[in-house]
Amino acid sequence: MRPIRIALTKGRLEKNTVALLEKAGYDCESVKSKGRKLILPLGNENIEIVLAKAADVITYVEHGVCDIGVVGKDTILEYGGTFYEILDLGFGQCKFALAAKKDTDLYAGFENKVIATKYPNVTKHFFDKKGMDIGIVKIEGSVELAPLLELADAIVDIVETGSTLRENGLEVKEDVCTISARMIINTASMKLRKDEIDAFVKRVEEQL
Repeated sequence: MRPIRIALTKGRLEKNTVALLEKAGYDCESVKSKGRKLILPLGNENIEIVLAKAADVITYVEHGVCDIGVVGKDTILEYGGTFYEILDLGFGQCKFALAAKKDTDLYAGFENKVIATKYPNVTKHFFDKKGMDIGIVKIEGSVELAPLLELADAIVDIVETGSTLRENGLEVKEDVCTISARMIINTASMKLRKDEIDAFVKRVEEQL
């Protein structure tokens, strides 16, 4: 039987996850000195680490080629999927926020507002709950540009310190939801490899 595979979101979540795994007693040297490799053994355990982009972590776990994934709640909210979300790992904390130019009242007037975002599903869900019809413009780069160029009335984006917003004359109007790193499990793996997965999750959970 192949090793248990854990898909990690590359970048900051990867580093935080590796630190957590080391704290739990796993040998992560192969991941720390990975070079260009994308699939790496976790010491002499029957576990492999797969490094992937956030949205792909969900895809790999959902399709069962990885058993476990570590991904931000932002990605889960935007892409959805069928899997178990079992642990809030506590790191990677930030929030989704609605932001606009200072002195802008987004709820004034009767015309539909236009919101720029990298996260159209999160944005639509947020305004649906308010009973508001909006236009959504999908932006891949610096979403803060959209209100400055008058492409949109406001943005929905991930905010950590808010310094980028302030430097561009924008401010948070409303928090949408908080975000942190989550551990997800493939639904079939949870049944077929329950003992192995339970043992891994218990070791990690004890360090949280």
